[in-house]
Amino acid sequence: MSLRYALYPGCAAKGATPELYQSTMAIIGQLGIEVVELTAASCCGAGVVGEAEPDVALALNARTFAQAEQLGLDVMTICGTCQGVMGAANKRLKEEPQLRERINQMLAQDGIAYRGTVQVKHLLWIVVREVGLHQLRGQVRIPMQGFRIAPFYGCYILRPSWDLGFDDPENPTSLEKVIKAVGGEAVAYPGRTKCCGFPIILEKEAIAVAMAGQNMKEAKDEGADFMVTPCPLCHMSLDIYQDRAGRAVHTTLNLPILHLPQLLGLAMGMPAKDLGLSRHFIPVDSILRTIERTQRA
Repeated sequence: MSLRYALYPGCAAKGATPELYQSTMAIIGQLGIEVVELTAASCCGAGVVGEAEPDVALALNARTFAQAEQLGLDVMTICGTCQGVMGAANKRLKEEPQLRERINQMLAQDGIAYRGTVQVKHLLWIVVREVGLHQLRGQVRIPMQGFRIAPFYGCYILRPSWDLGFDDPENPTSLEKVIKAVGGEAVAYPGRTKCCGFPIILEKEAIAVAMAGQNMKEAKDEGADFMVTPCPLCHMSLDIYQDRAGRAVHTTLNLPILHLPQLLGLAMGMPAKDLGLSRHFIPVDSILRTIERTQRA
């Protein structure tokens, strides 16, 4: 039986990192996931709108939730930042009826209202909890054996922990479980739950790239072959800005960064072109060559 969700891809997966959307759509059918894309949904606000106009940020997200609610579906997101922002907004809208009523008055001009019945679930949550690791292991065609893989959660996907309740924000294990399920070895390092620097990249680039560089250096020092993240904003910090990040920490990183569904797609035996792997700033050729050698052996 298929698992069915209202897909909220977010902004980055349709803009700066389209390979995330492409790889997500490539893998979900094989995992038994069916989606109805919320094509009329807007940006979640990424935490920025909420600082200036809290009610506007809540209305943006309530509008998205209402669209999913009309379909009778929970929201599936593929962005860690969206997960954190939308999860916090949803908790308030569910638990504060007067606030929800005020926000619904803002939505009335669109003829919609949010009743508070929807859950927001990241693809990582769905794979671990609802697809299940046993089912995932059954879909693996090219085990990631021999790869030391660094999980990078970033800030948002684990927070607010008081609403998500999916993983321990201090010592998460969900990404490690997925890495193990596809045959890889998860690398332990201090930076896996730290900020990637993206929230301040435009204001304080030197600080931001140093943060990203330190996280990647720690992973590399522990022997990571590549890194995997469930957040496209983290992916941008770690991939696009990697050269600058390396200079900030006085090292050459050359550490490939994969989106979560790209890792799953490779393990499922999908071609690199179907996963958008050619779009990365830091080439993933080292991963593909190792896979090719393993298949020939």
